[in-house]
Amino acid sequence: MEDAIESIGTTLDERTTCEELVAFVCRHFCETAAVDLLPTDMPADRHSPAPRLSRAATAGRTGLLTPSDGPRPLSVRALDEGHPIAASIDLSGRTPRQVMTVPLLAHGRLYGVLLAVRQGAPFTDADTSGTHYAARLAAVHLGHSRRHDVVRSTVLDLQRALLAEPGRPHPNLDLATRYLPAGGGTLVGGDWFETVRLHFGRTLLVVGDVMGHGLDAAVDMNAYRSMLRYVASTDLPPHRVLRRLDAAVAEDGTRRPATCLLVRVDPARGIAVIAGAGHLPPVVFAGDGSGELLALPVGPPLGTGVGGYQQVIRRLSPDDTLVMFTDGLVERRDEDIDESLARLAALRLPPGAGVDDLLDEVLVKLDARHAEDDVAVLAARIRPRNQPA
Repeated sequence: MEDAIESIGTTLDERTTCEELVAFVCRHFCETAAVDLLPTDMPADRHSPAPRLSRAATAGRTGLLTPSDGPRPLSVRALDEGHPIAASIDLSGRTPRQVMTVPLLAHGRLYGVLLAVRQGAPFTDADTSGTHYAARLAAVHLGHSRRHDVVRSTVLDLQRALLAEPGRPHPNLDLATRYLPAGGGTLVGGDWFETVRLHFGRTLLVVGDVMGHGLDAAVDMNAYRSMLRYVASTDLPPHRVLRRLDAAVAEDGTRRPATCLLVRVDPARGIAVIAGAGHLPPVVFAGDGSGELLALPVGPPLGTGVGGYQQVIRRLSPDDTLVMFTDGLVERRDEDIDESLARLAALRLPPGAGVDDLLDEVLVKLDARHAEDDVAVLAARIRPRNQPA
């Protein structure tokens, strides 16, 4: 039992759990084992006459696994009856073998069946009991895995829906955005971007990151985004927008803190007004592909109620591309954040590349698709007046 508890269900990955189960039963009870899973969309009716089973894992002397016309009826019986079925199988001209099929059943739901095979003596009651225990333990972990996948899928769908339709900037800006959720089993977080049209052809560009991961972070991200749209519509300068947001969130008291970077671009004057709340500064790539990390006063994250935000002004030419991002783009384990930012600014990108191509090049050079955290990136460039929208 101790070995089963320690070795089965070490991750939330379904296939890994199946591999751990067959490895365990091969160590203790049989010479070879396999796990066949039911489809995830199958209703919780264990009496299906012809269940669709797919092999998820095998271990041991797989040559002993009886062809499908052998143990399949036993597998179906185990699924139908909900308890282990053991039998001696003697295929003509081959060595008899002992076969046991055990349903992967937990909390009234079936996930599949475990097949254990060995030559020699029939399975004892202790063998059956131990295999049944391991199968039930694995089934519990399979349930956890599938519920985790449902929650993750829900969060991803929510975040994609929220990020799929950012506001449209004025046509005097070229814009490109990317959102890449972190890989593995980590739930997505509250990374987001937004654009808000202002008067006189100006556009407010926004990138933010709610602290934490999961559904709550995604919901809070949506609340921040809604509040920002409302406050930005008053056409306040960026540092005062942050001050209003900080006060509103601190007064509410139910939202997680968040970092945020605002850039108000005025294409007619060729300037950008920038203010940040605990967020990493933007990078500007010139027309020759060289990068520059902008110096920016660091204000506290939103939600602290401390305030004290400042803004800086930077001139932008039609050849400059402003890149705003969340920390997942640059942060790497065991590396100082200043080194990470310097690596981004040191990139040499193709001269004259379009905004979309330039942004894709940044993501490739920094291997963003294998980042340890979610990545949200926004790139913007002033469109010359004689260039069609």
